[in-house]
Amino acid sequence: MTIPDERWQRRIADLWATFDDHEPQDFLAKVKDLAGELPAGNAIAEYELASAYDSTGHEAEAAVHYRRAFAEGLPDSHRRQATIQFASTLRNLGEAEESVRLLTAERDAGSDELDDAVTAFLALALTDLDRDREAAALALGALSRHLPRYNRSLSNYAKALIEP
Repeated sequence: MTIPDERWQRRIADLWATFDDHEPQDFLAKVKDLAGELPAGNAIAEYELASAYDSTGHEAEAAVHYRRAFAEGLPDSHRRQATIQFASTLRNLGEAEESVRLLTAERDAGSDELDDAVTAFLALALTDLDRDREAAALALGALSRHLPRYNRSLSNYAKALIEP
């Protein structure tokens, strides 16, 4: 797995920072150009392509690139974010069960600053499977950690939603 140099990483980050300044096809073309500078089959290039297709409304094409990125072995610095994005794409493609499976495994795999994002997207996927109480419990539990007051109460209410 070849990690792109800092200059390339800065260029892709700068491009993403200006996403709203581009027409979707123009943005996608720019990401394709940058990805093309990396060796064929590069996991980070595939991830960036997946993200670009995803962000421009081409979920089916994004899924192809996410799968390639994972198959090529994404570094840990990209893997969790890619999992969240891929699970969201799968949900949008009608594959909510696969989305729930990926995000549940991700919740159990460790903890970092993306924990609440994992939980939020898991809650969305659960609603697609008519598991609304479980989704609400997850969302409320995540929210409870950020409130200046009522943390314990909201956390207890969240638990009560799924306990018999």
